[in-house]
Amino acid sequence: MEGVKTFIEDHKERFIEELKSILSIPSISADSAYKADVYKAAEAVKHQLEMAGADKVELCETEGFPVVYGEKIIDENKPTVLVYGHYDVQPPDPIELWHSPPFEPVIKDNKIYARGAADDKGQVFMHLKAFEFMMHSNQLPCNVKFIIEGEEEVGSENLEGFLREEKERLKADTILISDTSMLSLEHPSITTGLKGLSYLEVEVIGPNRDLHSGVYGGAVANPVNVLCKMIGSLKDENNHITIEGFYDDVLEVSDEERALIAKTPFDLEHYKEKLDISDVEGEAGYSTIERTGIRPTLDVNGIWGGYIGEGAKTVLPSKAHAKISMRLVPNQSDEKIRKLFQDHFERIAPNSVKVKVTPHHGGEPYVMPIDIPEYAAASKAIEKTFGKKPVPVRAGGSIPIVALFEDILDLKSVLLGFGLDTDAIHSPNEHFGIDNFLLGIETICHFYDFYAKSEE
Repeated sequence: MEGVKTFIEDHKERFIEELKSILSIPSISADSAYKADVYKAAEAVKHQLEMAGADKVELCETEGFPVVYGEKIIDENKPTVLVYGHYDVQPPDPIELWHSPPFEPVIKDNKIYARGAADDKGQVFMHLKAFEFMMHSNQLPCNVKFIIEGEEEVGSENLEGFLREEKERLKADTILISDTSMLSLEHPSITTGLKGLSYLEVEVIGPNRDLHSGVYGGAVANPVNVLCKMIGSLKDENNHITIEGFYDDVLEVSDEERALIAKTPFDLEHYKEKLDISDVEGEAGYSTIERTGIRPTLDVNGIWGGYIGEGAKTVLPSKAHAKISMRLVPNQSDEKIRKLFQDHFERIAPNSVKVKVTPHHGGEPYVMPIDIPEYAAASKAIEKTFGKKPVPVRAGGSIPIVALFEDILDLKSVLLGFGLDTDAIHSPNEHFGIDNFLLGIETICHFYDFYAKSEE
């Protein structure tokens, strides 16, 4: 790609200002109070695609938020890359822990701080700017289609219908996604696997109202106490999940692959220092990288019940709630795990309470082979930009739509992400390195070049 470095250098200030503009939109898909802002973000992405030179740009309405679609077909005989990303973001709570307002982007220490900076507006923007360069310089080597959605952070529940309805229009040869991270700029990597997800909410119900804890304490089951005990029993002393049948379908990783994983650059002391923890914890018999990459997990994402306001109120709560996520590995099924969890949770509940399990959203695991042209093109692109061959890694995160892409469109996805695990996505003070952003633009351009040549 001739001139890409110069183009990025000449336009980087504009790129950053444009990114700041879209980051300032609180496109929180989980909260209906922000519906207008989510639509505003969709319009902003649409405008950027149009300005970059895409054709047939439109907002495709769904039962939820719209999908932004655009394309550039230069030759029907050339390969087509389908670019996927999302413009919605996680809620910024807790607000008080942000160093600066989450929707007022600031640059500090060569990083841009804002909700959505790394997940996923900043990474979507890399694709828009890479496309802009290739159009500006007349170097787009293959066809490209874009689908940028607004519901990824709430499970992409309406995207499946969109994919099935628009299957013909979305025909492509591969899918390119930047919604993942790499090990570091010094040790670039490509994500070759994503975990599946099963996300549920549980409710433990006791008496028909909050009770006086002195009058009724010790005589009536306290739902918060019961819930804590039930959650505590979901793992044993080795942090092995106790749900019957949970591990039945887990695809065990070979000793050879575990040996390769062990060679992944990883500094445990640095990892602990960055998180300000004294030690790590997880399933016995596995390293930290293995626990996050190749083993299933179960975590409580939120728990509440009773009085949590200022001062004291001595009540025995009527109800207690928790949100629980389980990250799944290849061969595990969201539907099966959800059923196993529900049966187990109902079985271990004491007779003194009632329980309710409500599924929210989920998705299936995904693994990309490293012996296909798409991976080779991504590897060469990173090597050209960074001067190093990337390491293949499996990630602990989930992008439920990736498995659907393979199921519905019969396409493999290339997970070419440029975030870092330290970017605080889903947390206060989310940020994205300016260098990551600019290097990402360059690498994406190289990917198109190498992929088009591999398909000639």
